[in-house]
Amino acid sequence: MATSEKIIITVENIINAPMAIVWEYWTRPEHITQWNHASEDWHTPHADNDLRPGGRFVYRMEAKDGSMGFDFGGVYDIIRSNNYIEYTLGDGRNVKVVFSAMEGTTKLVESFEAEKTNSVELQKGGWQAILDNFKRYTEVNP
Repeated sequence: MATSEKIIITVENIINAPMAIVWEYWTRPEHITQWNHASEDWHTPHADNDLRPGGRFVYRMEAKDGSMGFDFGGVYDIIRSNNYIEYTLGDGRNVKVVFSAMEGTTKLVESFEAEKTNSVELQKGGWQAILDNFKRYTEVNP
């Protein structure tokens, strides 16, 4: 029987904001809806986030023209406030998010198991684009 190894994709960014702000903007629904999109023709009109172990989250991601959309969600496994989030997506893939303070800035590293439908490059590009939007939003709205 063949086994397939899980491919882990990592994206990261340094946000020019203190960790407390970065954590708040990453986890609060009113902020998530402002930055959670990979391109300007998509948006997140609604986000629910129960930030606790066993808590669920769901972000509604849609094309602005209404042509397509999907729910991105899962269940939190580990939460260490202002430091670490681990969750399992609805399709069973694992995601880890690490927040590290660095002299007034915050390094955010997100690692996730690749899915099998889209290429690794496409997945990495999409998640990095969302993280880049988060950086821009957080730095403009301190």
